[in-house]
Amino acid sequence: MKREIRLMGLDDAPFTFNDTSTPVIGAIMRGGEYLECVLRSQVAIDGTDATDVCVELINNTKHRQQLRAILLDGIALGGFNIVDIEEAHHATNLPIITITRDAPDFSSIKKALKQHFTDWEERLRLMQQGKLHRIKTSHNPVFIKHAGCSLEEAKEIITLSTIRGVVPEPIRVAHLIASGITRGESYGKA
Repeated sequence: MKREIRLMGLDDAPFTFNDTSTPVIGAIMRGGEYLECVLRSQVAIDGTDATDVCVELINNTKHRQQLRAILLDGIALGGFNIVDIEEAHHATNLPIITITRDAPDFSSIKKALKQHFTDWEERLRLMQQGKLHRIKTSHNPVFIKHAGCSLEEAKEIITLSTIRGVVPEPIRVAHLIASGITRGESYGKA
């Protein structure tokens, strides 16, 4: 795999539950070294449009033909607005990889979904679809899901695009931009 593989990292901006939507930022990078493009859209807080928004951002960028994989900061954007990574993969024909620092607590997630959503079973199904893999890094492990590539390819993409720490640079940059435009200054870990 080429070191300068073109990747898009996606992350949502911080929000409050008084908000009805939140920005989603896409950062297109060559591996983890060179930022080529920043994209912006938005998703409804706790809505059902995250998959469609991601697919639209991916398919409509002028960099579409050079993209080789999409990296998501977790499986949800804007609260419990779940990205169906299988559907996104089929709609874009690109590998989709979700990355989180912590393993999801599905018992707590199920409880929260049941309290707030009539479609909680579908949201939980989307969150649980696919196998969750614990990946060792030089620091702490990360937890990933992938669609459209093998586990070995997903690991290689993560390794190529991670400069420091455990989060691939396209996700880290998307996170910094998203929090910076919302709060006035970026903060926190992706």
